[in-house]
Amino acid sequence: MRPVNDVHSPSIPPGSSGTAPAASPAGEGQTLIIDHPLAVHRLSGLRDVHTANAGFRQLVDELSTFVAYEALRDLGTVSRRIDTPVATGVWTPRVDEMVLLVPVLRAGLGMVPAIQAALPVTEVAHVGLRRDETTLEADVYLNRLPADLTGRRVVVCDPMLATGGSLAQVCDMVKDRQARTVTVLCLIASVPGLSFFRSHHPDVGVACVAVDPELDERGFIVPGLGDAGDRLFGPPD
Repeated sequence: MRPVNDVHSPSIPPGSSGTAPAASPAGEGQTLIIDHPLAVHRLSGLRDVHTANAGFRQLVDELSTFVAYEALRDLGTVSRRIDTPVATGVWTPRVDEMVLLVPVLRAGLGMVPAIQAALPVTEVAHVGLRRDETTLEADVYLNRLPADLTGRRVVVCDPMLATGGSLAQVCDMVKDRQARTVTVLCLIASVPGLSFFRSHHPDVGVACVAVDPELDERGFIVPGLGDAGDRLFGPPD
């Protein structure tokens, strides 16, 4: 796991490795790459064109757990007293923070079950964006965000940070509602997408498993893994 501050650097190849202090979460303005061998092993399966939908869903589930685990190391905790089989009155830490998960439809839905299983208390608010394949601009067709997010921790979930436009738009919506902390969890990002996202949200932490170097003319990450929504749920038509 390593934090990356310069997303323009050509030294960030797909599946690149490095080291960083283990206690560093995806803090404000930081891009955290979860490049543990067990994570990049699973990412290889996601990239493989021969991985079927069921296997793809399983890999997204497992990787989402890894990313959430590392990115949310700073979750609020309180000490509570419990009894163990061999001792009484033992003080132990428990997570004491509600997290609002915001999956960007439809691919973001694939990350939610694993993150909910990992976090003790969550709520979910869906946001749906439909991208124009010609202009690559996104329109909001579903917005279930609470009107007031004052003081809330919000985690935006989308397997792909490609152009960065959709995630920047969702973070705008979340910030407009006065969220305290916003973190983006994805699986793969692109260098140009991160650059665009950072230009709009320099204070938002991003966690992913890999940063790929470029986008094609359709706005797909290269080498990437294709359309995450189609590979999770099948084509829409």
